[in-house]
Amino acid sequence: MSLYQLERDGDVQELTRVLRESDNPEIRQRAATLLGGFADHDDRRDIVSALVQAAQSDDDGSVTAAAVDSLEELGGDAIEQLIASMAGIDFEDEADWVKAKAFVRALDSDVPELRMAAANGLGQFGDADALSNVVEAFDDDDHRVRARAARAAGAIADPRACDPLETLLDDRSPAVRREAAEALGLIGNRQALQALLGMYDDSDERVRRIAVGAFGNFDNGQPVEYLVDALSDDAATVRRTAVYSLIELLANVPTEKSHEIREAIVDELSETDDATVVVPLVEILEESTQVAQRRNTAWLLGRVTDGEHERVIDALISCLDDEDQMTGQFAATSLAEFDGETVETKLLEVVEDDEQPSDVRAQAIFTLGKVGGERSREALESIIDDTENEQVRKRAFSALSKLGGRASDVL
Repeated sequence: MSLYQLERDGDVQELTRVLRESDNPEIRQRAATLLGGFADHDDRRDIVSALVQAAQSDDDGSVTAAAVDSLEELGGDAIEQLIASMAGIDFEDEADWVKAKAFVRALDSDVPELRMAAANGLGQFGDADALSNVVEAFDDDDHRVRARAARAAGAIADPRACDPLETLLDDRSPAVRREAAEALGLIGNRQALQALLGMYDDSDERVRRIAVGAFGNFDNGQPVEYLVDALSDDAATVRRTAVYSLIELLANVPTEKSHEIREAIVDELSETDDATVVVPLVEILEESTQVAQRRNTAWLLGRVTDGEHERVIDALISCLDDEDQMTGQFAATSLAEFDGETVETKLLEVVEDDEQPSDVRAQAIFTLGKVGGERSREALESIIDDTENEQVRKRAFSALSKLGGRASDVL
């Protein structure tokens, strides 16, 4: 029976027998790889045991590597069992620092896959005492080990890793640069963020996206020009991330700086391609549940788009009844920035719908007072005469006065 059929049938007992007994290293390697796909199998214990044995005793390096990879893929304590077996200890009875020491020793293995697994494990323990050993792995000859070590440093999130991580930003491997950038973003202190500023135009798209994504963590306007440049990136994912980071930046900066940075962002975005900005901003309103993000997006949309996008108008109108009152107010003021029949028509649909909450109708009426025309004046007159809702009536009087009063008065 073929290995493919054994995998399909879930016959892990036969796969483990092949791994242990086959004379063909290619077949043993394939069996080891397939066993990594059975993380939830009832015979998981037998699978892990067979892979641990293969990782330690198989004479063929490719089989050893496949066994280590599969143990990592199985997750949980699978790789720990290998490290424990190598160290001759029982992890179940040991403290985390003892386990960490065993993983540190595994960093000196001749098998790069095991060094990768050891670096991963140290990151999971989050042991700052092991940081120096992780950093030493930044010089490993295998780029995969360097990448995993950088990832571990990010998981440990110790600021002492910033300097060595910065050196990896120039690594010849894009995978290493990606992990180093991600790690610096996780550490997120001033030095880490500063180091990422120069990565917004890296040759690797994912590095650029990671760096640009971290810029939203700044508490000042320094990355604004870089984020605006990123809005012209060839990759849509980078452009989208740049918009998200601009919104995050607005949420993170101190209140006393927010006005200055808001104006700087508006000035910069007003000079960019409208379509580049519109879709990500609208998606934030449609999908985000974070209050600060929604507030800033509702405010920004009215300042950086021209109001000709029906999706923008619909998104802002849907925010008029947002649970956060400030978001609803920002949406109303943004809608007031737009002229045109589309805005007026959609607002009138809300105003004339008695099923809408009073607060929503009041927000829509406020906006009509800014953008409405003759149709709005007639609708507001009718509301004043017919509504029993005092909040709506007062807002209608106010909006009507801004439009020039009642039609009879104008005549």
